[in-house]
Amino acid sequence: MRLEGKVALVTGGAQSQGRNHAVRMAAEGADVIVVDICRQLDVVPYPMGTDEGLAETARLVEAQGRRVHAARVDVRDRHELDRVVAEGVDRLGGLDIVAANASVCTVQPHEEVTDEVWQTTIDVNLTGVWHTCAVAIPHLDAAGGGSIVVTGSTGSTIGLPFYLPYVASKHALTGLCRSLALELANRNIRVNMINPTGVDTPQGHSRVLPGLLETRPDLAPIFLNSLPVERIDVSDVTSALLYLASDDARYVTGIALPVDAGSTIR
Repeated sequence: MRLEGKVALVTGGAQSQGRNHAVRMAAEGADVIVVDICRQLDVVPYPMGTDEGLAETARLVEAQGRRVHAARVDVRDRHELDRVVAEGVDRLGGLDIVAANASVCTVQPHEEVTDEVWQTTIDVNLTGVWHTCAVAIPHLDAAGGGSIVVTGSTGSTIGLPFYLPYVASKHALTGLCRSLALELANRNIRVNMINPTGVDTPQGHSRVLPGLLETRPDLAPIFLNSLPVERIDVSDVTSALLYLASDDARYVTGIALPVDAGSTIR
């Protein structure tokens, strides 16, 4: 029960990594504020979270004996996100942990990156994370400190062909995390990121990438892991999150923790 008595905020919590984060943190003793856009964005090629999925996440948190405040909100809307988080804090009694998990991903050659694909990816993956941090920081400060954990990617540290907007957004998160970690250190707020390799989620399975790599076989090795696994499980990412969110990492801030099966050391 490493998170006993804590309150956590999870974005993108209606499915996949976000749901697993919320449920595992509840199992470790945390009450949870969980949000998701709960609608499909036109540029996103895989199924996104739904109202039913968010309700299921809330049910699973409550099944752990913890309280939950679940709401449909778009992280691109700072005003609405601020309102929802404040409601959750008022209901659950504070905020100690932030898991900035919400993101989107598209796969295409650079010639096919439309203005809509570019802007949507940057707005969700970068601006949405900034909004999440910005609305949460006053609550963490009021609690005397806390932990922000941002979901990055191997694309936060290396280039990934055919993932241009995604990689640009994830690279930018590295600077966001490092800068915030410095500014917030005197308030006892830690800021870290997790950089996973491909994860076994709807976002982690691209139907077009194999065909693109057939045209550029020289680029295929970039996507290989060193350990003998094609994709990692959501639980592997959550385990890293639990470490960074807990007092086990009380003096860890400003780091990018790879959970990448050795893909970036190749």
